[in-house]
Amino acid sequence: MLGKPAFAGIAVALVACAGPIGQARAETFVEQNAEFRMQLDFVVPDAALRKLLPTGWESNVATQGPAKDCNLRMIFIDRVDITGADGAPVGSSRLVYLAAPVKQSDGNNAGQMIIAGLTSDPKDAPGPFGNYELATTVRAERSLNATGKDALMEENWEFATASGERMEVHLKYERAPARKGSSEVKFFQPTNPSSHLIFKVEQGIDIMRNATVPIRDRVKDFSYKASGGRLGPLFDGTERVVSIDSFHWYNRGVYQP
Repeated sequence: MLGKPAFAGIAVALVACAGPIGQARAETFVEQNAEFRMQLDFVVPDAALRKLLPTGWESNVATQGPAKDCNLRMIFIDRVDITGADGAPVGSSRLVYLAAPVKQSDGNNAGQMIIAGLTSDPKDAPGPFGNYELATTVRAERSLNATGKDALMEENWEFATASGERMEVHLKYERAPARKGSSEVKFFQPTNPSSHLIFKVEQGIDIMRNATVPIRDRVKDFSYKASGGRLGPLFDGTERVVSIDSFHWYNRGVYQP
């Protein structure tokens, strides 16, 4: 168990790596999402990642805290409830995407850039960032084995396309209480970075394994795979995982500037 100073540092770092919270401005509400997320933080080959970023943009890698050295995140998402701007239920879906922390080389813009995604819903391809592909194989399983106060989770996520792109993760871990946080982040489109969405998030994060912060490793079994197409150069065997995080709850409002 970490002491208060260590957890305080984690909370500050998480908000810092997400991006600055903007000032009040006119925005258009798009939708509200209630989600569960499993996130893997990676260090992938910088040269391969640069090829997927538009001209004038570069990685914005944290130098300290729980996101230290991470230049790419693989995020598995169960969009449990999607609510439209009119308040009506839209449905649910599952997806996985790759998010890179980025900044404008000669400017003030910073946030995240979604460089690839695989989705279970045909209506979400190519999606808001123009690069989601429809997954022909979709598996999302979560199970709980609880005895007294101990809770052991097992998760299996698998997404694959007809063209051969694949992202998957299999793990067992000891669940712990999530830490509440919030952020407001710009998410940029790679092919048109002048276009972006704003995610306003309230979340509960459970950091289960991390290469930087002194937390107890609660991961019992873990493996992942990412291959094919755009993914191959990023996951060439030299990549390394620097954090494994479970978001017990993730409430996301999507806005257009």
